[in-house]
Amino acid sequence: QVQLVESGGGLVQPGGSLRLSCVASGSILSINDMGWYRQAPGKQRELVATIIWGGNTNYADSVKGRFTISGDNAKNTVYLQMDSLKSEDTAVYYCNAYGSSWSVRIPRDYWGQGTQVTVSS
Repeated sequence: QVQLVESGGGLVQPGGSLRLSCVASGSILSINDMGWYRQAPGKQRELVATIIWGGNTNYADSVKGRFTISGDNAKNTVYLQMDSLKSEDTAVYYCNAYGSSWSVRIPRDYWGQGTQVTVSS
């Protein structure tokens, strides 16, 4: 199986910055892309940003110009640099990877346990 572990969440004031990290480990056969999603209380989980190994990135309109996704394919690691944070960015942020393992060779989504980001003064 594939395990994802996030780190870097916390409490930050409006206008501040945070950097999230996520590392995939386990019996990884291949990972096609990785990304970040978030879920605020009472709302559905939504896409924040994704990166396809090879360079293509995709962002939610609400974070364009403020968040930057990057990663290291060789290390199965993805980062999310979050700048100019707003109160509406408060949510649990989940790391996602789409790929396959040696035991489950059909590509599927894998999820981390989530990390809390709170933007408040």
